[in-house]
Amino acid sequence: MEQTEKSKVYAENGLLEKIKLCLSKKPLLSPTERKKFDHDFAISTSFHGIHNIVQNRSKIRKVLWLVVVLGSVSLVTWQIYSRLLNYFTWPTTTSIEVQYVEKMEFPAVTFCNLNRFQTDAVAKFGVIFFLWHIVSKVLHLREITANSTGSTEATDFAASHQNFSIAEFIRNKGFYLDNSTLLDCDFFGKPCSPKDFGHVFTEYGNCFTFNHGETIQAKRKVSVSGRGLSLLFSVNQETFTDNPGLGFVDAGIIFAIHSPKTVPQFDGLGLLSPVGMHTRVTIRQVKTVHQEYPWGECNPNIKLQNFSNYSTSGCLKECKAQHIKKQCGCVPFLLPGNGIECDLQKYFNCVSPVLDHIELKELCTVGTHNSSCPVSCEETEYPATISYSSFPSQKALKYLSKKLNQSRKYIRENLVKIEINYSDLNYKITQQQKAVSVPELLADLGGQLGLFCGASLITIIEIIEYLFTNFYWICIFFWLKIPEMTQWTPPPQNHLGNKNRIEEC
Repeated sequence: MEQTEKSKVYAENGLLEKIKLCLSKKPLLSPTERKKFDHDFAISTSFHGIHNIVQNRSKIRKVLWLVVVLGSVSLVTWQIYSRLLNYFTWPTTTSIEVQYVEKMEFPAVTFCNLNRFQTDAVAKFGVIFFLWHIVSKVLHLREITANSTGSTEATDFAASHQNFSIAEFIRNKGFYLDNSTLLDCDFFGKPCSPKDFGHVFTEYGNCFTFNHGETIQAKRKVSVSGRGLSLLFSVNQETFTDNPGLGFVDAGIIFAIHSPKTVPQFDGLGLLSPVGMHTRVTIRQVKTVHQEYPWGECNPNIKLQNFSNYSTSGCLKECKAQHIKKQCGCVPFLLPGNGIECDLQKYFNCVSPVLDHIELKELCTVGTHNSSCPVSCEETEYPATISYSSFPSQKALKYLSKKLNQSRKYIRENLVKIEINYSDLNYKITQQQKAVSVPELLADLGGQLGLFCGASLITIIEIIEYLFTNFYWICIFFWLKIPEMTQWTPPPQNHLGNKNRIEEC
């Protein structure tokens, strides 16, 4: 260590000696030469006003020009400071543009029955309501009372049915889509069927998505406003049921309109269509573009492993799945990811506590750029206007009763009519843009310099060259000349002795 430190010291001393040797070869300018250099710079620089101070013989005019130059420099300094301060607040503007097109891509629509389970299956497994309530907690955190009767029954059921797969149970014993539940389907004048719908698990159990990204080979587009998707559902209240104790007291269809590239969200975004009603939904397409940090909150570098397109809902699901897989060694079937499916015991003993820990520690957050799941840089929404009418009419009731071979009471209590179409063949783009870009900032700064001082980039280079040259001469003076001037050598002893003798004489 000591040898290493010594070698570093020697190296530094050697470098300093080389610099001093190089500077010693350069002659130090005389005061006259320094004054001539300053005078030449003042009369030749492109910085306006300085030559007027130097060349004027009148002291009054010199003072006036000095005040003018200093005032201009003060103003340009203040302007540059305010411009830089404004730029580093990262201001943005929002532009709204309406694009008209001949054909528009139709959104994906996910439909669910508000009565989630088959009645005969629930008769055998009445605890399934509470089990599903716990399992779907991975999608939306809920408070569950640990000492409730349902919790005790669910715990006992999970202990006695270790091989029970709630995913298979819901898939087989939940709501299904076939010719008995989807009575009529029409998309832009062409018939559709249950085969055109893709299955997806949500908090409402089995749900089915029309125009799903994985089930269509070509994007469905419409070319006329006022026409789109028309559906006739039968909710079959006698066949499907739910638990009113958990808040499921309605009968009908709940659906969500979303982009084909994203997963459906029902929390706060689901639209209800009750039985005995004709629901007409008129939608518009709105695209929103967010700026990345620091101008906005999005992060374009985040990629999802299980989704082709980034969305905050998909990101939240992946975030929860990663924490659960790390702590419990399994993945809930409602969340994306590869791994062993969590059994019921895992849900009670591990998954639920981990979800509470995620909520308490805020491990999966949404919104800002430094959160786990910031806002997406580009998203598409479909604001909807909904209107209702009674369905069917008296004459249509007789027609449908005869056609479906069902009673009028059955039709009133089970049929749901839904129409979804565009209001206009245009979409709105709401784009967040930088209020001040780097070229605009440079142009603004250059304009301020030119307005107050007549300066440009070349002027700045001239000043830098002038300051560097002066600094170079100062280094020569302080490093070499001052030590030579202050160095003192004592006179020889003989000389002092002779001087004393002379004084004595």
